[in-house]
Amino acid sequence: MDFKIAHSLPGRVRIRYDRHSLTPVQAGLVKSLVEEQMGITSVEINPTTGSVLIHYVGVSEETVLAYFRLLDHRYLENQELLDSVNPLDIPQPSLFSILSEMVVRHYIKKLLPFPIRKALQLINIAPRLYNGAKSIIGGKIFCADVLDATALGFSYFSGDIKTAGSVSFLLSIGEVLEDYIKRKSYDNLAHSLLNTEEVVNVLTDSGQEIQVQTKNLKQGDRVICRIGGVIPADGTVVSGLAMVNQSSMTGEPLAVEKKEGSGVFASTIVEDGEIVVSVKSAGKETRINQIVSLIDNSQALKAASQVNAERIANHLVKYNFLLAAATYFATGNFTKAMSTLLVDYSCAMKLSAPICVLSAMRDSAQNGIIVKGGKFLELISEVDTFVFDKTGTLTEATPKVSRIIPLGGRNENEVLKMAACLEEHFPHSLARAVVLEAQNRNLIHEEEHTKVEYVLAHGVASSINGKKLRIGSAHFIFDDEKIPLTDEAQHYIDELGETGDSILYFSEGEELAGLIAIKDFIRQDSVEAIKLLKQAGVKNIVMITGDGEKTAQAVAREAGITEFYAQTLPDQKVAYVKQMKSEGRTVAMVGDGINDAPALSAADIGIAMGKASSIAGQTADIMLPDDGLSSLPKLMKIGRNLKRRIKGNNDAIIGVNSMLILGGLANIISPSLAALLHNASTVAISMSAMRRID
Repeated sequence: MDFKIAHSLPGRVRIRYDRHSLTPVQAGLVKSLVEEQMGITSVEINPTTGSVLIHYVGVSEETVLAYFRLLDHRYLENQELLDSVNPLDIPQPSLFSILSEMVVRHYIKKLLPFPIRKALQLINIAPRLYNGAKSIIGGKIFCADVLDATALGFSYFSGDIKTAGSVSFLLSIGEVLEDYIKRKSYDNLAHSLLNTEEVVNVLTDSGQEIQVQTKNLKQGDRVICRIGGVIPADGTVVSGLAMVNQSSMTGEPLAVEKKEGSGVFASTIVEDGEIVVSVKSAGKETRINQIVSLIDNSQALKAASQVNAERIANHLVKYNFLLAAATYFATGNFTKAMSTLLVDYSCAMKLSAPICVLSAMRDSAQNGIIVKGGKFLELISEVDTFVFDKTGTLTEATPKVSRIIPLGGRNENEVLKMAACLEEHFPHSLARAVVLEAQNRNLIHEEEHTKVEYVLAHGVASSINGKKLRIGSAHFIFDDEKIPLTDEAQHYIDELGETGDSILYFSEGEELAGLIAIKDFIRQDSVEAIKLLKQAGVKNIVMITGDGEKTAQAVAREAGITEFYAQTLPDQKVAYVKQMKSEGRTVAMVGDGINDAPALSAADIGIAMGKASSIAGQTADIMLPDDGLSSLPKLMKIGRNLKRRIKGNNDAIIGVNSMLILGGLANIISPSLAALLHNASTVAISMSAMRRID
């Protein structure tokens, strides 16, 4: 790649190249290839000016420049590489440069002899005539393509070349502006969603487990993927055995076995087991692909208001034709009839509605809320029943150990040390509390136990020196594992039960070894959020939890919730959600844990907390930010404003375009002016749709 240095500073260099030598896609390939190199922190490329700005650290300027010298035709003309370029990496020419070029071309044609101008004009409108004919053959007679083709065809073949040229030029200008606005909305949303702060556990050469941000993963890194976790990158299993749900990639409904040598895909979920994956391709590339996919999929999950706008738009096209025919037969005036064909409702409605949805999704993202489709934005405004999980949802994500009661002659640190050794393998909030308390007490808990097994919604199991170790719920310890309950333990359980604290039961061998009481403090914003939801018209607010009756009662009372259900298992949560839906309620389930995932899926809308388990996050339709429930009232407001904006835009589109049609019929405006004002109003309303919606 030929270039020259424009200027340079330590850690930063700008180079220039012949802007005609690279297409935008090739420029995007240059950006993505260079950004992957060691020491490069960012690359900004402008194909219009042929400029590249590079920021780097830890390498020399000569090394950076060497990366560019290596980019010859082997890379820049490699179709496989070009096809792999992400849409967000492709730099776009400026709107000014595109419009300037169009205007110059249009007016230069006017200086040419008439026969040449006429031939060029036919070439110019031919694609629109083709699209119109194609729509008619495909059975879509009443659509914008047919309207445009009819108006342009009649103008051209009746000898009115000037009108045909002006209208074609204005239509092209309108399309460029519309494409720019839609692309801008798309990019705004994509960059709002682009968050590469996620962390994964990576195994070092020395066998140590460290945490690394997903964006910093490199080829060859060995990532530990445990039950409930999302595989962060494409790669190959180098050790372990797991059942992986690949439905997001392959559509397979059942999990498949993955063992040493098996290939795995980014965004698939480990349902059972544990594997170590050697990264093949990862980091930013994988994350951006997910974002692009999310936005593309969101367009399939259209809001009902958006679907209704498109239905109305398609329905109104036929009236343009009927009005044009009636006008021509009544007046015999071709110009008046033309005015009704050059002004339609379809384009603006079909453009402004999705831009409204993209804008609402962008505003949600800027509030830390990820919404997976306009459908859910609109539906959230109609929810009349919110079902909340307790731990990590209404309460803080980091509960604390309030008391440790050793049994059988053991001491507190001994019980805590072994409990933390088991719990450190799993991301549940209660497990984190145990591990944090051990850290605060400076307890070093070496892993002397065997493989750890997670029993869904029950607890954790392992063994040491032939003795079984179990930690989890009372149901797990006493009912499933048949550990005897002593009078001493019952006394402490009754005592702790009065406080509403959660209790983890720890057993060693065949006896209860200790009790760990955990206080899960309510989130500061939970009370206010519940209050605002009630004020917003939400009729039913319910808390459902696996904790005991007294714990649930204490939290519900503090949060301002009157209806709650305690000691529920995942299948009971699902049954409750389904029951509410069968009664005609619109139900939103809010949770964060692996055991909440089935209920999130069963609800009309599944909402996951920011620090939710990976399965809950993948299952949910909406992801809240880390600061919790304060964003729920904001989200409902955005949903309601979205419906109002789409309706308001539709009313404006119908009003403005109806006035233009009437102006044409009254000979107040010409067909060219009608086309200009129509396109101008479409662009204006679409730009208005880009405004903040919250």
